[in-house]
Amino acid sequence: MRNTEIVRKTAETDIKLKLELDGNGKSEIDTGCGFLDHMLTLLSAHGRFDLSVSCCGDVKVDYHHTVEDVGICLGRAFSEALGDKRGIERYGSAIIPMDEALLLVAVDFSGRDLLNFDVEIPSVKVGDFDTELVEEFWIAFVRAANCTLHIKKLAGKNSHHIIEGAFKAAARAIRAAVAIDAARADEIPSTKGVL
Repeated sequence: MRNTEIVRKTAETDIKLKLELDGNGKSEIDTGCGFLDHMLTLLSAHGRFDLSVSCCGDVKVDYHHTVEDVGICLGRAFSEALGDKRGIERYGSAIIPMDEALLLVAVDFSGRDLLNFDVEIPSVKVGDFDTELVEEFWIAFVRAANCTLHIKKLAGKNSHHIIEGAFKAAARAIRAAVAIDAARADEIPSTKGVL
């Protein structure tokens, strides 16, 4: 079973997260940040991951710590659930339209953390959510997951659509990358023999 449970408690957040890679896209998300809940629900549904996230954070300050720490926990969950990454496809990519927005995402579960976030978001807020936190989420995710992730906006004017397109494209790309390659199910997908 490719699943894990992460518990992280700091002075800023208290998080419990469960991830099942080979799920059906079921989710139970309560982070205290409605927009983040929406994005994680999309990530679960479009990635076909079963995801449960409960976070009690210092949202009276702002959403920064909640968003960053949930990103850390989700990245760590992927890293743990993948284990030595034996048999995975390793690479995944997707180009997803969200109305006028068009997002490209490519991922490599290489064991090396790097984020290339080439996404201009027109507005500074979507509702009460600071849009600069989208990049913070993905920075935290790639550091904890030890993956390389490229997110590029190809088109888009509506901030909500751009961010939603990025999460949907990431979900599809990650889903492809963590899928088991039946022809190489016992192999590490690297000439080095380790990822």
